[in-house]
Amino acid sequence: MRAMQDWRQRAGTLFTPEKAPVTAEGGMAVTNHPLASAAAAEMMAAGGNAIDATIAALFTLTVVEPMMVGFFGGGVALIRLADGREVVLDGLSTAPAAARPDMYRAIADTWPDYMETEGRANRVGATAVAVPGTLQAWCEALERYGTLPLEAVLEPAIRHAARGFRVTGYLAACIAEQAADLALDPGMAAMFLPGGSPLAEGSLLTMPDYAGTLRRLAQEGPGVVYGGELGARIVEHLRAGGSCMTPGDLAAYRTETREPVRGTYRGVDIVGPPPPCSGGVHIVQMLNLMEGFDLRSSGFGTVRTLHLVLEALKIAAADRRAATADPAFVEVPVARLVSKDYAALRRPEIDPARSGEFGPRVLSNESANTTHVTIADRLGNIVTSTQTINSLFGARIMIPGTGIIPNNYMYLFDPHPGNALSLRPGKRITSGISAMIGLRDGAPLFAVGLPGAYRIPSAVFQFVMNLVDHGMSVQEAVEAPRVFTHGPDAEIEHGVPESVRDALAAMGHPVLPLDHIAGGMGAILFEGKRMTGASCWRADGVPMGMGGGLARRGTSFWPDPRKVRAAMEASRGV
Repeated sequence: MRAMQDWRQRAGTLFTPEKAPVTAEGGMAVTNHPLASAAAAEMMAAGGNAIDATIAALFTLTVVEPMMVGFFGGGVALIRLADGREVVLDGLSTAPAAARPDMYRAIADTWPDYMETEGRANRVGATAVAVPGTLQAWCEALERYGTLPLEAVLEPAIRHAARGFRVTGYLAACIAEQAADLALDPGMAAMFLPGGSPLAEGSLLTMPDYAGTLRRLAQEGPGVVYGGELGARIVEHLRAGGSCMTPGDLAAYRTETREPVRGTYRGVDIVGPPPPCSGGVHIVQMLNLMEGFDLRSSGFGTVRTLHLVLEALKIAAADRRAATADPAFVEVPVARLVSKDYAALRRPEIDPARSGEFGPRVLSNESANTTHVTIADRLGNIVTSTQTINSLFGARIMIPGTGIIPNNYMYLFDPHPGNALSLRPGKRITSGISAMIGLRDGAPLFAVGLPGAYRIPSAVFQFVMNLVDHGMSVQEAVEAPRVFTHGPDAEIEHGVPESVRDALAAMGHPVLPLDHIAGGMGAILFEGKRMTGASCWRADGVPMGMGGGLARRGTSFWPDPRKVRAAMEASRGV
């Protein structure tokens, strides 16, 4: 408690968390929708582990957060098993085998339109869809590390799709925001714009076609998509819209099991995803830079601390392009970027009094419209997983008769040939995914993640400092005001006082005040057997914990008097 009082006394900004955390010992699920958290808790209540709970939550999110995630998308999971093993399961999408570096016509060679193409061909419609990895990865995780059958973990998602659920204000706002594009596709219009108007908050939304698709998955497994009839049907529709994807692309898709990126920060071990995800590398890199400064003394939210954070973000952005491509196609200097020596080399470039420039800006179209789950069970299994269909409602089309909303991951490839992120057949997309686990003395300390595209690493970077340097509670750490830059603009949430923003502007930071930076963070703090889950105000996140437990072994409703009497006599030596 003293640490929390200290940061409040020193802080240049004060804030009050809007949500309440949950503490329990029997399991914890933090997702960006209450029904997904409930699905995870249902699996653990049925005897399943954190992996079972994660897959149930993700399938449920494809129903209740259809704008963010679907099984025809991509994502990554960092899994720490009860025995201490840590693996990254990469289910990111890939370019079809017929993809070419020049298959889109770029409309500009400079920002902000550098990644845009004629007719939005890489952004909206069938030509924007990449080969999906989510369904394969989710089923593989369940088979390798789970304990429940696919049919069981799909049941909550099927139930909500068939019976319906109430549209949240968040979903309603997303539908209204993208109504013009949704109206172009008959299936999307029928579901989200009934009668020509966007669904309102509180409306009952049912998905009968999608419920049928999920039932088929429960019966036939992922092979029905990857090489099966449903996959062929999907590809037929996409090819009619101009896609170069073939059934062979689906049949050939493989997940990748990767070794996590590792680092340390002030005695805390940091574990995260490796390339083609950028988060693990650059969070470790930025934390290494910060180890050279006494952030506890400078305080949370002060001009000095935020200046240092912004400068570290710019250095990482300058290096990010070298570490965010598919390592099967581009040599990635991970070991150098995460080394303490490299941080010591770059730290003197930071001017404590002035904003600096450290290199080119990020070339990325990664969307902030993603979802995340952080789940742990009583046995010690932990999953932190970020999944997405990229932009809001992905490619903004629906496969007729299936309810499937495919990704628009082709929007992440550089449409200009000859660059690290340019299209190549079979190439994996890149991502800012930062599903992270922290450990102290070998024991889990936290698990965290969030949506937000290339802003994700900056938010997790600040979360770690909030816990380690500023002594915040986990609820404070996920809700604290954030900043972001990849140069030149310094994005700063309105929660940072105007006086601090003005002082940063005077140091040369082009300040851009925003309502929020990145998305809804979900985190779990571990204190021995106790787990505290927290969600922030930036999404519909809800933590759900499991307390209590089964009856003491040997307990029965009617104790046998003969056994009681015999035990009493035995204790008296009769």
